[in-house]
Amino acid sequence: MTEEQAWTLEAVQSLGTTTSLEEAASILGIGRTKAYELAQQGDFPAKVIRVGRRYRVSVPALLRLLVDD
Repeated sequence: MTEEQAWTLEAVQSLGTTTSLEEAASILGIGRTKAYELAQQGDFPAKVIRVGRRYRVSVPALLRLLVDD
């Protein structure tokens, strides 16, 4: 999904169980640099999983954030 397109709940649900930090940031309206900063500090608003050098974000956690708002 491009940055110009709005994320729908259905689009987020279709991502599977995890997504990239960049995609999660796009969904939440957070910039890429800020997303990495928050992840490194342990302050990203959804559950982040470190896999080697990569960050993955829990899609169910993202959905909870979106639905609770």
